[in-house]
Amino acid sequence: MYFTSLEMRRTRSLVDRDEKVIEELHAKDYQLITPSGRVFTRKRYLEMVISQPFYSDWKVGEVICRITEGTAAIRYQATITFPSGKVMNCWHTDIYEKSPTTWQAVWSQATEISP
Repeated sequence: MYFTSLEMRRTRSLVDRDEKVIEELHAKDYQLITPSGRVFTRKRYLEMVISQPFYSDWKVGEVICRITEGTAAIRYQATITFPSGKVMNCWHTDIYEKSPTTWQAVWSQATEISP
């Protein structure tokens, strides 16, 4: 499925710190809401991800999509590993919008799954 591949490409770019792909797949007004409720603008989030290793791994589970003409909402369980060794299992939701050239993430939210 297209959005599963797109999300895997986006999350792989974050792990690999691939600035070109990160810039391409995150809209100018992108926002992330973390499991702790912190809100990161695109600028702040991308600065953190690109400046030093932020994620060690990001596994994408089965992706469920809701798609309209210009918007797609995707949800899946993720297993995210951080350089500290911490592993977090969470529900991850992304809202994508169609730009003139590609689909871009505009909002992301993660909710930690209690062990």
